Amino acid sequence: MSDNDLRYSCQIALPGFSEAGQQLLQQAKVLIVGAGGLGCPSAQYLTSTGVGTIGIADFDVVSISNLHRQILYTPNDVGRQKAILACERLQVQNPGVKLLPYVDKITSDNVLDIVGQFDIVVDGTDNFETRYLLNDACVISGKPLVYGAIYQFEGQVAVWNVPCKEQQRSPNYRDLFPQVDATQIPNCTEGGVIPTLAGIIGCMQANEVIKYITQTGELLAGKVLIFDAQSMQSRIIKIGAVTKTNIRRLTTTVTIPTLSAGELKARMAEDDTIELIDVRTEQERDAYDIGGTHIPLDELESYLPYFAGTNTKVLYCSTGNRSAEAVKLILKKMPEADVWTLEGGLKNNPNFSG
Repeated sequence: MSDNDLRYSCQIALPGFSEAGQQLLQQAKVLIVGAGGLGCPSAQYLTSTGVGTIGIADFDVVSISNLHRQILYTPNDVGRQKAILACERLQVQNPGVKLLPYVDKITSDNVLDIVGQFDIVVDGTDNFETRYLLNDACVISGKPLVYGAIYQFEGQVAVWNVPCKEQQRSPNYRDLFPQVDATQIPNCTEGGVIPTLAGIIGCMQANEVIKYITQTGELLAGKVLIFDAQSMQSRIIKIGAVTKTNIRRLTTTVTIPTLSAGELKARMAEDDTIELIDVRTEQERDAYDIGGTHIPLDELESYLPYFAGTNTKVLYCSTGNRSAEAVKLILKKMPEADVWTLEGGLKNNPNFSG
């Protein structure tokens, strides 16, 4: 028996799997978008299972706050590109798999070209703009999308846009959530997440990919699995057999003006008209205050006339996500406003001081 046969012998021995199933895996191309808490375990198991080609897309770099749930990285990796690191580590795990890093941010300009190169896509993203963009691109491209989401102690898994009866497709993310007010939903860094949940949901996503490729088992298509890590209970909610949406084009990705902490400090040293705007909650500001005007995100719309002034305004929050959403909201209402977001927020710039 060759090393390759020995490596995959236990899965080949599965009822209904066989060498034919392994051959399907070796011919498959899987794209994982997001090399974080969900993407790391998904990528590890898809690599170990012998998927022929795996693309990993992530424009972010490793930070200390990632390490409790993003298990491919170490403290020595802080500041390095996640996609490149993930591919390097996974290549050592299985030299027979072709690993392709994508370090550019997924946008409406490149998403169709990237998605079109793969058979199935894994959604390991942590923001709603990319999640909807990925969903719409997969629908337009006719690609199945394996959805995963985690928050605090709860996770969700589903498979969107699978071919079904009479040339129709199963439901997609917009069938479940036509739109979401992302400004009101904190991410893992802000709301917290138990790290083991990322591993559980990421492994479930990899499991759905393997089932889809090898044509075994029953996919989570037309339904959503909800898992509670505290009670270890799960339930499946059915959302219908076929999609009721009609997605024909992508929503253009909004470019959000962003400043790094270094760039902001340099500009503030030269220009005393730059104003800092804190969009965090009152409780967050009481715990840690670097100055500036306090306008909580949920009150932002009441203060829109304030942003019509000539001064440059830089918004900040804990991680940069809420301030980015705030800038997006302001620019939607006032396209000429001179507003920016602090990249990475306060948690990724612990020494920043206004």
